[in-house]
Amino acid sequence: MTSPELPPALRTAVSQEIDRDRKGLRAGTAALTRAYKDGGRSAETMDFTAYLAARLPATYAAVTRALSAVVDHIPGFAPASLVDVGSGPGTASWAAAECFPTLTGITFLDNNRPFLDLALRLALAADHPALRGAVGVQGDMAALTVTADLVVSAYALAELPESRAAVVACTLWDRTAQVLVLVEPGTPAGFARIRAARTVLMAMGAAIAAPCPQAGDCPLTGSDWCHFSVRLSRSRAHMQAKGATVPFEDERFAYLVASRLPIAPTAARILSPTSVGKPGVALRLCTPEGVVNRVVAKREGEPFKRAKKAGWGDSWT
Repeated sequence: MTSPELPPALRTAVSQEIDRDRKGLRAGTAALTRAYKDGGRSAETMDFTAYLAARLPATYAAVTRALSAVVDHIPGFAPASLVDVGSGPGTASWAAAECFPTLTGITFLDNNRPFLDLALRLALAADHPALRGAVGVQGDMAALTVTADLVVSAYALAELPESRAAVVACTLWDRTAQVLVLVEPGTPAGFARIRAARTVLMAMGAAIAAPCPQAGDCPLTGSDWCHFSVRLSRSRAHMQAKGATVPFEDERFAYLVASRLPIAPTAARILSPTSVGKPGVALRLCTPEGVVNRVVAKREGEPFKRAKKAGWGDSWT
């Protein structure tokens, strides 16, 4: 499944920023990719042009997919306020503004001043009034003092030692009036931070709306980890930055949605790409009873048709 495209206003604003400084774009992107694979984004030395070309589209796609789970599993959620924690250029806020037109107030929080300035500059191009009027706050996410209906932290826990992920998750939950969304790289390290946050949030009384279909301990053990994938189209600048010839890429991500509101849980979640074979459609599912493998045979009729259309990360009932 291909992710939604960037909003036209954001796409134009990003293109204008990139056009101002294309020198060294590919080298900056290569360094940025290495930083992400190593578990962080090294904001102090980041090439912001490379970030806009190579990482902003992928972050937008992953956050959009996580927010779609909010819409699916928290009926009627209509936030008025948002805090974008570790906001970078405000990517998660743009995704939230597309999902929730009810937003009237947005706060960007980041400890890097150039990133905040970039976020505020891009936001001025938005059609959504909450984005145009966004407030930038420079500070550490571990000391967040602003409370909002929706708190989103995208690829920010990755910059912390794993041992601090749970502590920071507690702080974010304390500042969450209704829904907290965490998105991290779809790596073992990214999932480890999501798992640590999940454990402490459940202990604090949070309802886990997605992706988990159960409220017990995570059933994944050993070297297995929970992550999902979203396919995004590459712009010309994106392809130039990565030296790519394929017009799309797959962003792997892990996420968690914690809620103070009533949730509509799923019966199961598809944990890996589906496989269609002679016996039927093979599904690897996370269920309330644990991880199970199921083959949906053609003779099952409607379930078989649904299984053929289902994808990695989808709910399954």
